Parts: sequence; structure tokens; C-alpha cells
Amino acid sequence: MDVLRASSFAIVPSPYVNPKTPMNKTQFLTNPLTHQNLLFKPLVHKNTSKSKLFTALSSNPATTEEPKPPEPEVEVESGKEKFDWYSEWYPVMPVCDLDKRVPHAKKVLGLDLVVWWDRNENEWKVFDDSCPHRLAPLSEGRIDQWGRLQCVYHGWCFNGSGDCKLIPQAPPDGPPVHTFKKACVAAYPSTVQHDIVWFWPNTDPQYKDIIMKKKPPYIPVLDDPSFTKTIGNRDIPYGYDVLIENLMDPAHVPYAHYGLMRTRTPTVKVDREGGRPLDMSVKKLDVNGFFAKQEWGNSEFIAPCIFHAFTNPPVEQVDGTETSAETKKASPAANRRASLIFICVPVSPGHSRLIWTFPRNFAVWLDKIVPRWYFHIGQNLILDSDLYLLHVQERKIEDIGGSKNWQKACFVPTKSDALVVGFRRWLNKYSDGEVDWRGKFSGALPPSPPREQLLERYWSHVVNCKSCNTAHKGLNALEVVLQVISVGLIGIVAATKQNAMSMVARTTMVSMAIICFAASRWLAHFINKIFHYHDYNHALR
Repeated sequence: MDVLRASSFAIVPSPYVNPKTPMNKTQFLTNPLTHQNLLFKPLVHKNTSKSKLFTALSSNPATTEEPKPPEPEVEVESGKEKFDWYSEWYPVMPVCDLDKRVPHAKKVLGLDLVVWWDRNENEWKVFDDSCPHRLAPLSEGRIDQWGRLQCVYHGWCFNGSGDCKLIPQAPPDGPPVHTFKKACVAAYPSTVQHDIVWFWPNTDPQYKDIIMKKKPPYIPVLDDPSFTKTIGNRDIPYGYDVLIENLMDPAHVPYAHYGLMRTRTPTVKVDREGGRPLDMSVKKLDVNGFFAKQEWGNSEFIAPCIFHAFTNPPVEQVDGTETSAETKKASPAANRRASLIFICVPVSPGHSRLIWTFPRNFAVWLDKIVPRWYFHIGQNLILDSDLYLLHVQERKIEDIGGSKNWQKACFVPTKSDALVVGFRRWLNKYSDGEVDWRGKFSGALPPSPPREQLLERYWSHVVNCKSCNTAHKGLNALEVVLQVISVGLIGIVAATKQNAMSMVARTTMVSMAIICFAASRWLAHFINKIFHYHDYNHALR
């Protein structure tokens, strides 16, 4: 316990650390995307500079000249070049959250997909989630005994290439109708990289071997065995653009996540939450994304899905030289490296999917002994704490005319919004301010469900996370066991004659029954709060 509590300060390189706030084991273990990791920064040492931080206050309230929003230092002029949304690899799901025994329904770019394990080729396959017979969803099907994807409506079977191998209703002595092109399922090119299934959103045969010409974005740290990389995913009830710009914005953390994430206290506090000026700038912006500089490190937006923030390497390694063993031993904190990798998937208007992983080369042992679902407790709470706010914000952006009018309606005068402005600039310049849905949607956002439904974690995360789903089932079973024990003990006491059991034994059994019943009620509350619904009231924080 002491080791974990101490490591909560020494291990985690976060800009949002308040050294005055102690952390217990629960707080520390729920760290990725919670207390430590929304944006990594170098460790906060006791000899941190005492320089004061001041807020940007207007010295002349009467001035009418509006400050310009932060702009990229270098913006590549590319004429009328546009981003082609259908010439990129898209992440579907982490492999660790896919069950090889069943097909999985997923939606990306408005495309209905079925992801399934082809044991004959030992590969994950991504098909159009529609049987060519009468358009039943193949994701509701099964993997048959020969390893084929079977539609459970009429039993049609397909191999890993999408070819129809069986039509039970076709007479064996009749024409081989299963060989017709119209009997085949559209199969998307797919691959696994960084333990994530990716697909290419075009089934044209010319893209069958697209992996030989273009691969999914490669992030070296995710293949480095010295780094830990616990992964998670969640379906989000607001759009891709709102999701990704929010993850690029560290200035909201002390406010939207107040009380959940420890923030580094500025020398001069202007409010309770501890907000401060942030020096951020976009260095280069082009059709492929942008590279940005922050006071604690660097970040990059790899269009269209990846936002990668990472700490700077040790000074001794910047010029390519090796850091000496003596230096490493004397200053182990200087060699600690960490990254934040957010993969934001456009699903449909008003819906997106977030896949996250936070590689680090320290405290690797934690991920080996702590179950993944325990980390997800805090991560989901962080996502919930500004979820409703962002859902409403998206509708306000739609009311003003969408991303094209975003900068006219929003006032973004400080450098803390540099990355958000950079992303909106990229979206407007290279994609006309919106995802290319290719006419699959009218453009209007879906109706807003009740707040309780928006914050429901079970369908947005638990059913899609193998670790959380297993924990949910296990804890539910434990709750039932505790109730059975409680009822059983009371039954034994009631059925036993008074002179057949001592008063001490009777009291002990009644006490155990009460404890088991109370524990079951507490566990029921815990399960609901962690795996179903946990509201967040900012006004009462």
C-alpha cells in the first residue's frame, strides 16, 4: 500500500498533479485517463521553478480590436487538395475485446460491419454486415463447425474471402447458384496492427492488396516491449470532431474534471480549480494532420483518427548520444517516458468510438497484477464527467451551421486553444468542415436521449470490453451468493430449536447473515455505479 501511495507521485508524469492531495491505492490504480494521464508532462520535482503565472486580462476594457486565434506556424499550401476519407485505414476494435467464437457488429464511417475470426486463415475478417440473400445482419449469425460465417436466417455460409460456400435451399443437382457473384459478401481489406483490427473502407477488388502499398499509421512506442500499453474502448454519444478536439484541449481538465484529476497548482492561483495559461502551438499543418509543441512535450494529429501526445526524450538523448548508466542510475525519473494515444473513430453523425492506450516505460508491473477493468473505473468516470456537456455543445455547433462557422461563433483568443483551432482549421480546409459520409446521412444529429441514457456505461463500454464484462458477471454472481448465504443462515437459525444451538452460535450466524446481506446491498450499489450509471454534478463538486 505504501509503495503504491508513494508511487502515485514519483511514477506518473502528469501536468495535473496537485502534490498537496494524497492518493490512496484506489485512486492510483484507476490512473490512465483519470488522475494522472489525460496529458502527460515531465515529473514535478520539488525544485520546480517558482516563476509566477498570470492570467490574460485585458488592460483596456474599451478596446474593440478582437485578438486573433492562434494559427499554425507553417501551413502547407496545397491548392484545392482534399482529404479522402475512403483512402485511409480505420481502427475497428482492440483484439483483446473481440471474442473469436462469435461475429461482432460494428459501425465505422456509417458503414455497418461484421468482424469475425476466420480460423481457417487465422485472421480477423471485416465484411459488410448484410447477407446478400435478404439483407439479414451477419453479425447475428455464428461461426459454423467448418469455420465459416453463417447467416442464421437461412443458413447461407461464407468463407474468409466473402465467397458463398453453401446455400442449403439450392438443390444439389441444380445450377451452382452459390458461385454467382451476387451470392458473395462484400469483404473489406483488414489487418491487425498494434493489437487493433483495422479495415480499409472500400471493397473494390483493386484494393484487395492495399496493405502492400499503404499500412495503418505506425506508432513505434506501441511495439516497444519495454512499454506497457493497457488498452480500452468506449462508444461515445457525440461526434468524432467534438471528441478529438476535446482530447486536444488540456485547459478544460481543472474545470470539467475537477476533483477527479490532480492538477499541478500554479504559483499564483486565480481560482479554486487552478487554471493557468498554457503555451501551445501548431508547428506544421497539412492534409495529413499536424505536429504541435507544448511546454511539456510534443503531440501529433495523424489524420483522421489518431491524436498522440508524448513527453520529450531525455536531454542527453536528443542529439542521438547514449545516456550513461551513471546518469540513468542517478536520475531515473529523467528516463521515464510516457505517451497518450487517443484513436477517435467516426461512427455516424452524433456518434463516435474512442480507443485509448497510454504506453509508459515505468511501473510496468502494475499492468501485470491489476486487472484491466479496475483501470477502466476511473477512465469511464473521466469520460462521463464532461460527456453531457459535450453532447449539448455539439448541438450548439450544429445550430450555428457546423464547423464551417465554428471560429466565427467561438472566441478563442489564447494559446491554450491552439490545437483545437488547428484541428478545426484542418477539418474546414481539407474536408469542408465535416466527415464525408457519402450521402448516407442527412447531416442532422439524432435526437438527444435522456441524461441517464447518455451516461449509461453498460451498452457503451461494458458489453464491448472483455475485462469489464467478465468482472460485471463475476460481481453479479457474488452478489447472489451473498444473498443466498444470508437467507440460508437466517433459515438455519429459524429452523433450529432453541436448545439445539447455543446463544453464541445463534448470534454469530445472525450477525453473519446481516453482514452478508449488507455486503450484497453495497455490492449491488457498486455494480450499478461502476458498470451502469454514475452521474456527475459539476455544481456540487
